[in-house]
Amino acid sequence: MIPNVETISIVYSILGGLIIIYGLCSLFVKERLYLSEAIVAVTIGIIFGPVCANFINVGDWGGEEVELSRQFARLAIGIQVMAAGVYLPKAYLRTEFRSMMVMLIPVMIVMWLVSGLCVWAMVPGVNYLESLVIAACFTPTDPILANSIVQGKFAEKRVPVNVRNLILAESGANDGLGFPFLYLAIYLLQMPIGGAIGKWAYYIMAYDILFSVVIGFIVGYVARKLLKFAEERKLIDKESFLVFAVALSLFIMGTVSLIGSDDLLACFIAGNSFTWDDWFRLETHNKSQISEVLDLLLNLSIFVYIGATMPWADFQNIDLQLTVWRLVVLAILVLLLRRLPIVVALYKIVPAIRTWREALFCGFFGPIGVGALYYYTEAIMNFEVDGPHAHTRAVLPPIIYFMILSSVIVHGITIPLFHIGTFASRTLTRTSISSSSNNNGNVFRLPRFNRQGQDTGENYSHGNLSEKENYLSPLPGDFTLTKPETAASPPPPRQTAITIVVPDQTTTVNNPEPFNSEKKPDTKHDNTPPPSHSTLHYNSSDDDDDIDEYI
Repeated sequence: MIPNVETISIVYSILGGLIIIYGLCSLFVKERLYLSEAIVAVTIGIIFGPVCANFINVGDWGGEEVELSRQFARLAIGIQVMAAGVYLPKAYLRTEFRSMMVMLIPVMIVMWLVSGLCVWAMVPGVNYLESLVIAACFTPTDPILANSIVQGKFAEKRVPVNVRNLILAESGANDGLGFPFLYLAIYLLQMPIGGAIGKWAYYIMAYDILFSVVIGFIVGYVARKLLKFAEERKLIDKESFLVFAVALSLFIMGTVSLIGSDDLLACFIAGNSFTWDDWFRLETHNKSQISEVLDLLLNLSIFVYIGATMPWADFQNIDLQLTVWRLVVLAILVLLLRRLPIVVALYKIVPAIRTWREALFCGFFGPIGVGALYYYTEAIMNFEVDGPHAHTRAVLPPIIYFMILSSVIVHGITIPLFHIGTFASRTLTRTSISSSSNNNGNVFRLPRFNRQGQDTGENYSHGNLSEKENYLSPLPGDFTLTKPETAASPPPPRQTAITIVVPDQTTTVNNPEPFNSEKKPDTKHDNTPPPSHSTLHYNSSDDDDDIDEYI
């Protein structure tokens, strides 16, 4: 059933309005608030969906919601994994082959098994094999959400390039590698072990996976040669050149799907093969990217769709034995245990991960998104409504949607929270350093000396130094902050100040030249004792801007 014209017009209006409003403040949202478009789009979908305004109700469009979700998700993922392959550096799959093998084989297997255990523990009425079917849907990391993590101001400043490339490459590859995990569990449910393993080996691993890799590599290689030929002979215009990768992804999705192989994996491999020599990536660098515009349009659309189709009623459904608290605990367990422990445990054999901090980042940022929606629709097509696994079929939508919602929220607000925490930490550090008094209420100030080095009983402060007096000698590697034990005059009003004494190079007001310890001392003042003071050492090698504020 095709929705009526009025319904389609409402969808167009909402989607267009979202893109316009979001576009007007997108730089502020991304670079200041550090929010991805996914969390904004899901929120808009929820607001205009059946649970709130009810302007977008996919249930009224007919009985093809599952197939619509499948094709929509497939289109968005296919274009995104192609973009991931194109974005990666020259011959990335060869240079980081070992890293990719570790992330795609042992890490994915553990992610699948651990997620299955979590589902089995928290969802009543499903056995472990059925739990593995559910877990296979959200085992792959999502390339769309991963792309929002590895790009932008925050990622460029704080996430190393090697980590960004690894997350992007893994998310692009494992979205196509979810089929072996999904269909191994489905075949084991539907047939004896021997037949299940045999069918899985020749149909899934050989025809679906290996064949798609070969097709993707050949198509990408031929496309690169053809594009170079057309570019060298001035046969292709700028617009067609820039949109070539998107057209290539559509061609591969359609062709590979017709022959029954894995079109998503073929798209990713084709993207890598297409930019194997880095020519296309460098040619399109810092140029108008039509593909990026299409990516944004698709990404916003698919997450608005996810927000609008969220099955809120099934999150608390007695017939399905599901409750909100079970889903919340399941989401916490999956986000903490599904990926983080195994990545931290194996990071030393992953060349692309150099430190345990990078391992923590890679382990935590394994988002669940559109890929889970796609695999849920793939799984549900293999179970009948009234069949022996009807309960598994019924609990699939609420579990998968809740996992997507949890990942969008958690991974969407983690970077803003990290930024707020970093800002708060800096503020506390500045406050601590510039504190005007210690525990006894004494102000840390520098005693004022006369020309002969005698204590005048006065103190320098940031507020009473004139422009001429505000002069300090070059700072050595280690200097001291001093606090007089006695004062000859009443203490000045409390105010913020940091003062510095340079050993053997004390600067005077009238003579800015530092004292030289090798010069003959002034005999007139030989018996004058130096001012009594206690010292607090501060290491000037630390990268701290706070001292500069007072200098």
